[in-house]
Amino acid sequence: MDSRTKTEGAIRAGAGRYTFDLARLAGIDAGPGYSTAHGPVVEGERIQIGLMRMPRGTGGRPHRHPNEQWIYVVEGTLESEVDGVQSRVGPGSLLYVPANAVHSALATPEQDVVFLTAKDTSHGIAGTPVDPSGAR
Repeated sequence: MDSRTKTEGAIRAGAGRYTFDLARLAGIDAGPGYSTAHGPVVEGERIQIGLMRMPRGTGGRPHRHPNEQWIYVVEGTLESEVDGVQSRVGPGSLLYVPANAVHSALATPEQDVVFLTAKDTSHGIAGTPVDPSGAR
């Protein structure tokens, strides 16, 4: 198994590493320059998982990536937009983002958002901002 990861700072699963205490792993910026999401990322051969936190009132500007994505909200509420469709995503809800779909998410002002995200490993965890002028 290849020990390299698609995302710098991610932890590689497999080869004897099968259990991960996400609360103790170092976090990375999941969308440098366009998102405030930060947390640990673990990559397997075909799937990568991240446990991300977005401080309240912050989020990710519109961006896209060639891999599809699932976002499961654990705490807080996200105001999201995927391909022009807006939604409010709270604890226990699952958000699907198709590959290459322009999307954004903002943590509401009431509290930080914690979410588990999963993407295929055809690309790293970060995407490409539609307008590269900075994180919100």
